[in-house]
Amino acid sequence: MVNADEIANLCYERFEQLPRKGKPEPGREWTLLAAVVKTTRCLRSDTVKHEVVSLGTGTKCIGQTHMSPKGDALNDSHAEVIARRGCIRYLIQELHRAVSAGTSTVFCPADHQGKWRLQPGVSFIFFTSHTPCGDASIIPMTDCGSQLCPPVSCVKGHKLTKEGGGLKRKAKEPVEAPNSKVPHLNEQELSEMGHSNETPAKTAFQDSAQLVVDKRGSNGSAGLHQQVPDIHRTGAKCVPGGPPDPLHPGMGYHSTGVLRVKPGRGEPTLSLSCSDKLAHWTVLGFQGALLSHYLQDGLYFSVIVVGKCPYREEVMQRALVTRCSHVSDLPAGFSVSPPLLVQSSLEFPFSLAQTILHHRAGQGRISPCGAAISWCNVTEQPLDVTANGYKHGVTKKDIGTAKARSLLCKLELFHSFLSLVSATDHSKLPSSLRGRKLQTYWDYKQASQSYQQAWQQLHSQAFPLWPRSNRDLLLFHSSPSLVKCLQL
Repeated sequence: MVNADEIANLCYERFEQLPRKGKPEPGREWTLLAAVVKTTRCLRSDTVKHEVVSLGTGTKCIGQTHMSPKGDALNDSHAEVIARRGCIRYLIQELHRAVSAGTSTVFCPADHQGKWRLQPGVSFIFFTSHTPCGDASIIPMTDCGSQLCPPVSCVKGHKLTKEGGGLKRKAKEPVEAPNSKVPHLNEQELSEMGHSNETPAKTAFQDSAQLVVDKRGSNGSAGLHQQVPDIHRTGAKCVPGGPPDPLHPGMGYHSTGVLRVKPGRGEPTLSLSCSDKLAHWTVLGFQGALLSHYLQDGLYFSVIVVGKCPYREEVMQRALVTRCSHVSDLPAGFSVSPPLLVQSSLEFPFSLAQTILHHRAGQGRISPCGAAISWCNVTEQPLDVTANGYKHGVTKKDIGTAKARSLLCKLELFHSFLSLVSATDHSKLPSSLRGRKLQTYWDYKQASQSYQQAWQQLHSQAFPLWPRSNRDLLLFHSSPSLVKCLQL
């Protein structure tokens, strides 16, 4: 049985050990944390070792007009995505060790030529300090004192307007309880934060508030005031073509079980919500198309641990498992692999709720931390700190150069993968990489045929509205030196 607090504490300790660069300012900035934990079970002694192999923080995405056709920008910097991409770096290193010397603690040879599988007893756990943005964060407020919407009433100076079927109060500030420490965060600011972790701030002032609907009789006299139960909300927006959010008061505000894209700051993004991506990984694995060339089976998280936050297991089950549970006819090596879902009682010290709690007068506006941190257990450059899709601290003149690139961007991961290919003896290459003229990132992804077949089954059966990446953003090449090496 997995000890959720042990996993959470391990991840928080790993974060504490990182350098100060990129971390939030205590009491003023907040962020999210996610991590991948390798579990190694000794089959003879039945002992278990847990090791953080990748960790990420972040809450932001870049807008679609800032996406680069060179693959050198990091589009999605939410913690869950950062942690998974850092894990890809770790897996590439372990495959490099396997093909070069057969010394990997993660992989061993599989049945098919050029293919590898996990060592016996090795599995992976995914940790996130907060429920993933999107569907998994649409949680009913059932706890005492936090189940009601903010006040909505017809009083002098406040006008009720109807937008999309919902009521919106035109007010300067949210209602606060006496002696409340809640900062003045309006609905737009919360949405722009771009992640499910906006909800603790809402809860903070919902704790002392009620949604009051003024029911008037036929003669216009005031009737009874009704309290309407509410839900925790997400800033992620429904994808075009699907059912929109009704935006009704309380429980009717959101549609559930639908695909969503993350909000940007003033500009739409093309990044699917973390709930959608985690659901995706329960069928396709988290290894991606490129590493599927080398792996006989998809890699799946055995457990997902969530830190202390608003949480409902049945909502997580709906968002991450149920939506894909019916998918069938997957190619060999892929399966519907639902993880065990558990919650820890330990809260991340830099969560929004903790930041609000420790905020002091004079610190300025509470805001999400602008930087994203990646750490992974690799030999070279384990730490990568980014902001706005590029290395933290680079100037505009550096954009477009290697100096500005995150080690997690598509181009850098492509370089790492091609280095793995060049290090593999030609006679031991997977069949999907032999005898083919592959040049672009798109070519290598499409050549992973089993992965693409699984992708088609998942999307046709569960996620038909999932937007495909613009092909023009995937046609970049690797460096000339690597191309030359691969052609030898």
